[in-house]
Formats: sequence, structure tokens, C-alpha cells
Amino acid sequence: MILRVLFFVTAVSGLNAAETLRVAAAANLVHAMTDLTAAFQDTHPDIKVETSFGASGSLVAQIKHGAPYDVFLSADLDYPQALIATEHAREDSLTIFAVGQLALWSSHAERDMRDLATTLRSPSIQKIAIANPATAPYGRAARQALMQLGLWTLLQPKLVIAENISQTAQFVDSGNADLGFVALSSLKSPPLAGRGAWQIVPASLHSPLVQGAVITKRGADNPAARKFMDFLRSDVARNVFARYGYDVPASRE
Repeated sequence: MILRVLFFVTAVSGLNAAETLRVAAAANLVHAMTDLTAAFQDTHPDIKVETSFGASGSLVAQIKHGAPYDVFLSADLDYPQALIATEHAREDSLTIFAVGQLALWSSHAERDMRDLATTLRSPSIQKIAIANPATAPYGRAARQALMQLGLWTLLQPKLVIAENISQTAQFVDSGNADLGFVALSSLKSPPLAGRGAWQIVPASLHSPLVQGAVITKRGADNPAARKFMDFLRSDVARNVFARYGYDVPASRE
């Protein structure tokens, strides 16, 4: 499932047409990108940004097959590095912009979430949603956490596999899953903020969700791509990521 969101700003410089920037972004960024794009266009009103969302691995497959994206924002570093290795992205553009956090979420506020293993083992839990570990870094992190807790094999019959981390939250929100391993950023977003009960999954249980961005081979000739990458390193962007529950690298400005 690829979510597409279009942000339009008309050209303001005479008859010059607006530049277009096409961004492929991991599904955990779906809410943060609204604020990021608005902030970016405050200083670049002549750039029209078109954003597509999906699992990082799915977006990489699209880019390798010619999808017209200029910039790729991944939920990990492995996928951008894979694009660099096959010359589908510029190595000198690789930028770490945030570190994601994984959370276990229930839409029921009364759920006791203090001990993750106890909650996951509860007989009342029938369905547990995770993103596809094969294509979604947050899903891979969820699998790692379950393995570290010794629960991966035990809970196999209860797992509901979502296409991406955004769909994982939808499964829990709709009642199709009792629990879900979701991005903390989703729980900080207006649709879900303050709802249900959740607990951050300790970072010691999974590989760090270090998120990286690259300019694709197609975007190398698009000046707007470089402008957006510079923006990702700015304090303005860092503040947006922090507001959505991400850890952010030290400022380079």
C-alpha cells in the first residue's frame, strides 16, 4: 500500500513555473512530512513537493525500477546504502536525519503496558500487528524485539502482518489487532495522540532505527533536491522530528 500526498504551492516569480520535487518517504514519516513540507515551502514557495509513502523496501524496489523520485527518506540506513551500491543514488548526499522509536500500542487506555512480555503473553491478546519485517525496518525491529524476549515463535499464530508501519497503526486503531508495534511518531500525531495505552520498546531489544535520506540518480539534476536535503539538516527540520518523538542528530548549522 503506497500512500500518496501532494503538497502544492503556486509559483510566485512572474511567469516562471514552479520547480517540482518528488519525495519517496518511509511510512513512519507520514505525519511529520506534513509539517516538514510546510516549513520547507515557507522558505521555498516556488517548489512544489509531491510525496509518496510506503515501506522503505517497497520504495527502493520502485526506485530501482524507474519510479520518478528525486529524494528518498528511509526508516533505516540499509536501504539508502543499497541504492548507493547499485548507483541509483548519490553517495555524497547520504544524510542521517533522525532516529526512530518503536512502541507497543493498544487502543484501550485501560490496558496494562508496564511489562511488555507479560502484556504480549496475555491470553486476552488474540492479534498482534507488526509491519512486514522483509520490507519495513520497523517491522524488522519488532521481530528482533520479540526474538530477544523469547516470544517470536510462541506468538507466530497471533501475528498480523501489515504492509508498512502506517498500516500497522491502522490495524490497531480499527480493532483488527489488539496490540501493534508502531512508530512512536504515529502516537505523537494528531489522529492518535493521547489515545489508548503504549510503552516504548527498549532500544536494547532491536537494532537502532537510524533513518537516512539520499538524492536519487534522477534527482541529481534537480536543484530542488539539494535544497530539500539542506533543509533536512536545519534546526527547523530537527525541531519537527523531535516534536514527533524522534531522536535527532546534533545540529550541523
